[in-house]
Amino acid sequence: MTELRSRGRPRSVGEHECSRCHHLAPKIRVHWPEGQICGPCFTTAARTYGQCAFCGTERLLPGRSSTGQDICRDCAGITTKLDCDKCGREGERLRGGQCARCVVTGDLEQILKPHTPPDMRIKRLVTELAAVPRPESIITWMRHPVTNDLLNRIGARDLQLTHDAFDALPPSRSLEHLREMLVHHRMMPDRGDPRLARFEAWLDQRLATLKSTPAIHTPIEQFARWHHLRRLRESIDPARNMDNATRCAKQELTEAGKFLRWLLDEHDTTINHLRQAHLDAYLSEGPTTRNTIRNFIQWRTRAGIAPPFKTPYRTARTTPLASSRQRLELIKTVIEAEHTHLSTRIAALILLLYGIPVRRISELTLDDVETTAEQTTIRIGPLPAPIPEPLLPLFHRHLAHRGNHQTMNHQTQWLFPGTRAGHHVTEQALMHRLRGLGIDIQAARNAALHDLTKEIDPASLADLLGYSTKIMTIHAARAAVPMATYPAINRPQPR
Repeated sequence: MTELRSRGRPRSVGEHECSRCHHLAPKIRVHWPEGQICGPCFTTAARTYGQCAFCGTERLLPGRSSTGQDICRDCAGITTKLDCDKCGREGERLRGGQCARCVVTGDLEQILKPHTPPDMRIKRLVTELAAVPRPESIITWMRHPVTNDLLNRIGARDLQLTHDAFDALPPSRSLEHLREMLVHHRMMPDRGDPRLARFEAWLDQRLATLKSTPAIHTPIEQFARWHHLRRLRESIDPARNMDNATRCAKQELTEAGKFLRWLLDEHDTTINHLRQAHLDAYLSEGPTTRNTIRNFIQWRTRAGIAPPFKTPYRTARTTPLASSRQRLELIKTVIEAEHTHLSTRIAALILLLYGIPVRRISELTLDDVETTAEQTTIRIGPLPAPIPEPLLPLFHRHLAHRGNHQTMNHQTQWLFPGTRAGHHVTEQALMHRLRGLGIDIQAARNAALHDLTKEIDPASLADLLGYSTKIMTIHAARAAVPMATYPAINRPQPR
């Protein structure tokens, strides 16, 4: 049976068949007792560690037995040199006979110069980067032009490890990635929620572009600093979705700016001379995103800056809902999607099985999953929810091989680690990956809750999923469940 190809770059097709994956390759990397081995299979074998199925030794397991078990070099009869000339560790030799960890250490010491002059924080940076489970990822990361420039600036002592120094540089993903890494490992001070810091930087840049038009700049700055920034800074609720809060604030400020520009261009007037007719005309035309200015208009009234105006709510015309058949087909598709990253498939299964928001999926931790001799459960509400037995192999594989846990996020407890050290995958990134599987997120959530209310009473379902009983009763009523409200009303209350 032909092995499934791993994710990554497409392989070049050649004339030589690999004895391990049976794909045609342009050239063969090594010849082992089992046959000729292509480059990708050699790399995978040279990074496989564990207990040898034959001798029981914990070491590198590049060999493969006739029954498909991973075995060590001695048991497989492999004579290829797979020892680092510097540290002696078994593994793939990348450069000058050295393993990836020694290559990373050498390259970082050459760039960062931790000893000239001595700097304990930079020494720690070298140590932490070289200690990741998959140091090859650090080599790839260092090749990025922006990353390489940042590391060289640190090595030349032109870039100090302070937030002010980082803020003075042009914003980039590489810069924020390095900043989060340094904060996570306590080489730079923690200045609070990074999303709030990024929002403040965005706001400063946004306001700077509006300074030439005081009629727009002044009301936008008032709305931003007196309303949004105050609310974001005063929020102490850890359950608050700061990512959504800052995104909504950006959209409201952007749309408010467009409205003020429209007033100037179309009516040669400012917000101080706004009339209801202006507002009605603006909201009746153009895209629905114009309704976002509602908060801006109402805040000015609450702040005593302007008189009240009528700004109706925008109501959804329909409630997206997938059918039970579509939901089951999606579950089947996700289970069989072997070429999709396992973490994406697990997140999709949690969404399709339990119908909880994507944000809560992204924030799950290893402590939320509990495995006993009888079952494996996941805690997404006050009571643990059971994971269906046929899906347990997928869940256990994910627990053993979580994405992004072999880089600078290798010590994280998040069930779905993000690319930045200490952080889980963002809600937006996870939503993008789920949509890539063909999942309409809101329709799938509603379908899951619709089906579950047919099997479990709303009060019990609320405890399993972390929703309020009222919300579950609404979904049960939509599903036309007989006496849907009865268990919620008559449920015995704890004394």
